[in-house]
Order: sequence, then C-alpha cells, then structure tokens
Amino acid sequence: MAEPLLHDASAPAANADGPLLRKLVIVGGGTAGWMAAAALSKVLRGRVQIELVESDDIGTVGVGEATIPMIQQFNKAVGLDENEFLRETQGTFKLGIEFVNWRERGHRYFHGFGWFGQALHSTRFEDYWQKHWQRGTAQDLDDYSIGHQAALAGRFMRPTTEFGPSPLADIAYAFHFDAHLYARFLRRVSEGRGVQRTEGRVVQVHQHHNGHVRSVQLASGAVVAGDFFLDCSGFQGLLIEQTLKSGFEDWSDLLPCDRAIAVPCAPAPQLLPFTRSTAHTAGWQWRIPLQHRIGNGHVFCSRFMSEDEATHLLLTNLDGEPLAEPRTLRFTTGMRKQPWVGNVLALGLAAGFMEPLESTSIHLVHTALLKLLQFFPDRGFNPVVIAEYNRQARFEWERIRDFLVLHYHQTLRDDSPFWRHCRQLSIPDTLRAKMDLYRAHGRVFREADELFTEVSWLQVMHGQGLRAEGYFPLVDVVDDHAVRHHLQNTRDIIQRCVPQMPTHEAYIARHCPAPAPTALASRMAPTAHPLEPTA
Repeated sequence: MAEPLLHDASAPAANADGPLLRKLVIVGGGTAGWMAAAALSKVLRGRVQIELVESDDIGTVGVGEATIPMIQQFNKAVGLDENEFLRETQGTFKLGIEFVNWRERGHRYFHGFGWFGQALHSTRFEDYWQKHWQRGTAQDLDDYSIGHQAALAGRFMRPTTEFGPSPLADIAYAFHFDAHLYARFLRRVSEGRGVQRTEGRVVQVHQHHNGHVRSVQLASGAVVAGDFFLDCSGFQGLLIEQTLKSGFEDWSDLLPCDRAIAVPCAPAPQLLPFTRSTAHTAGWQWRIPLQHRIGNGHVFCSRFMSEDEATHLLLTNLDGEPLAEPRTLRFTTGMRKQPWVGNVLALGLAAGFMEPLESTSIHLVHTALLKLLQFFPDRGFNPVVIAEYNRQARFEWERIRDFLVLHYHQTLRDDSPFWRHCRQLSIPDTLRAKMDLYRAHGRVFREADELFTEVSWLQVMHGQGLRAEGYFPLVDVVDDHAVRHHLQNTRDIIQRCVPQMPTHEAYIARHCPAPAPTALASRMAPTAHPLEPTA
C-alpha cells in the first residue's frame, strides 16, 4: 500500500528567507497535470505559488481509464467525495481484470483485488490452497475470491461490517472513469485552492547558466518563470527530454507492442464491474465500462499486424455501435533514464510509457507525487536527493515492467508469430528469479515497495499456466482434514455472500448515477485513456 499523500495538515507559515520554493510551474494539463495541481495545492496550502500552463488547442484522445485500488487514497487525500467523483466522471467500480485468451485460446482467468481466505497458524491461505490444488482436493484459485465471484455475478458493494466478519468486509475495489472528466474535476478543485491556470502553447524554454529551466515562453509572448517545473507535456517530454536530454530507456525488446487503436462504443445491457483484456493474434483488446459508454482499444505490435487489420479486429469485437472514429496512437514502452533532472520532474507520459495492461498509468502519477513529497526540494536542488528519487522511481518502473512481461512470456499460445516471439523473449533476471522461486514451491515474495503484491503475482502466474513443482512445507503442520474444511468453508461463505450484494447497476443508481449525456455530447466530448497526449 502506498503511504497517505498528505503528511502535515498543520504546517507553519513559510519563511520568505527559508529554503522553501516560491513558485512551482506545471507544464501540461491532462490527468497528470491536474493530479499534480490538486495534490500539491492541498499540501502546500498557498505557501508556494502554483501555475499550470496548458493549451486548449492540444486535445486529448481516448475512451476511458481503469485504475487500481490505491486511487482511493489519492482521491481521499486531495479531498474528493467518492460519490461526487463518480458522478462527475461517468465512473463505475472495478473489482479486477478478466484475462481472456492469454494462456491459450478459450481460457479465462481473473486478476482480482484483495486477498484469499484467512491464514492458518501464521501460514497464508494460498499456501494451503497450493498443496491441495496440486493434490486435486481444492477448487481453482478464483473460487476463493469474493471479488471474482462478485464480478462473475455482476454484483458490487463497498466493504461493510453489517454482516459481521465476513468476506463482505474485505471487498477491494478501484474505478473506471473518463479521464478527461477527471482532469476537469481536479482542475475545478485546484483552481478553488488558488492554482493559476494559464492558457497557451509553449514555444520556447529558457535556461539558467547551470542548465536549470528558468521559464517557458508561450505563443502569445507571455513568459512563465518558476523555481521548479513539473513536465506533464506527454510523450514529447518538452522539458525533461527536448530541453534537458534525460534520455529514454527503450523496453520494446521485452514489451514489443507499439500501437493502439482506440474507440468508444455504446454501452452493453449489463454494466460489468471489471476490466476485460482479450488477447488477439498480435496483441490484446481492452474493454472499460463507463456509465455512458464502453471504452475500447486494441494494443498491438506493428511488426506482426497492420493498422488496417488491427482496426478491423477491434471494430468487429465491440459490444455496441462505435461512437467515434477509431484513432491510432504510436508509443514505445520504456522510461526516462532520469525522470528528475535539475529543477524538472517528469510526470505521466513525459516520464515514460507502460502499456495499460494492468491499469498502472494513473498509479505511476500518484506514486511519483508521493515520492516528490518525500524528497521535496529546496531551491538548491541537492543532486543526492534527486538521485535517490530517480533510483526509487526506476525500481518501481522495472518491477511493473517485469509483471507485464510475465503476461506475454508465460503463455501456452503458439498459434501466431507474435505469440511465438513472446514465448522466446529473453526476460530480465529479476523476473526469472520470481518465476523460478514460484516453480520451486509456489511461493512469491514482494521485494521492498514494489507495486504488485504476492497475491497479484500468484493470480497471474497461475492464470498464465506457470505451475509449482512443490508446496511450502510448513502447511503440513496443520492436519489435512482441517485444511480441507477451511478451504471448503471459505468457498461456501463466499457463495453465500455474493447474493447479498446488489447488482453493479443498482448500486450505482442508488449512490452515484451520472447525468445522462446528450447523444451529441456522447459522440463528440473528448475523453482520455492511458495513452493520452497531455501536452
């Protein structure tokens, strides 16, 4: 779990002669820019002037955003009411991701949020499950997940203790929402706290003699100066790359997809509380259900499929009528070699790109802001502080990269050149070590603050077909009969709990229904997704 975003709500007034920054400039809006503005305006409490520069002439493209549960922490920290947030963003709830055709064609598995069962004698539930699944005396993993069983039934509720200590008290969830509307919502919050928005397109960057950025000049001729700059300019990295030459580390040898076709479509009759990822012959398709439409996209590798083929495949696999023309986005997976250089810190797509397979785009903005607050600079910009930020950012990005590579590499598919290529990838040593450890006795260990937990790794390793050759020996301390009873009892309780939950549609209708957009607005309003250009 990430730490709370806010640390000290009673900070003393800033000393004009002290080291605190006087002005912070955010270059670029979109999701990353307005998340930064909302978070920093809450923390800095008007002691540091914040100005955000963006251009209405530079639009955003896309169809929806999926998240992971830590988004709740960010929203709470910046003071958002959850029901209002969902109404304002056409949002829905998310219990996890269903993966279709990834291990092999026709196979499905679920990467859900939360935990499995209860530990016995200090040994994790999943270790007991591993032994009994290998022996044929336990059901498959998904049967012990309240999130997966609720998702299958199309049901949702926030965690509650109304029914006592049951799985209903442990429901973990995230959201789907229109990221353009989210940025607009955060803009309103930020401007209410004194953030100044300046309209304009950056045409020139001015630097100090030491290379630090002094100011940005807009097409209007206006000059915006500051002490510290957050680069939220999207793929182009206007400050971090074009000006400060951070360099980009290309990971396309590990994650070869380099294109996405995106299109929204009309909603389906049932509003599902999960994201779906469906593997195709040269990539995969996302499906993100919002209240007013479904966001869809086809991520693929242009070495193995043309744009026309990819577009046709996407359009023939939609739930409803397309609501816009398909748009193509080109990307290279990887990260800036140094996301913080001098007095410039890159956020969002300016910092790097990770395909949205596990919904990590917004989370990476959130954790970058957390680290920024932990290493918040003074006007001297100590290089030791900057180096530590960059080290921690690299660790986080590389471990997420490994998790994504697992999906592609650990597959039984050999029905297309793309999947045969993925099976033969030379994977990072860090991923190889995790896979080897799991194969030995079904164990996964989370290193330091890497994002994905042991349970996440377990679900994807097992779902993708990686099998353990043994099990954790300490489970033999407990009598097999008692363990089988514990497993069956867990499954039975979940089966009794799910019918107590309302349908996803009914829950939203009761707590957070969004206003219905007009037909024209639903077709024309800009939306955004993890690939959005935000300059």
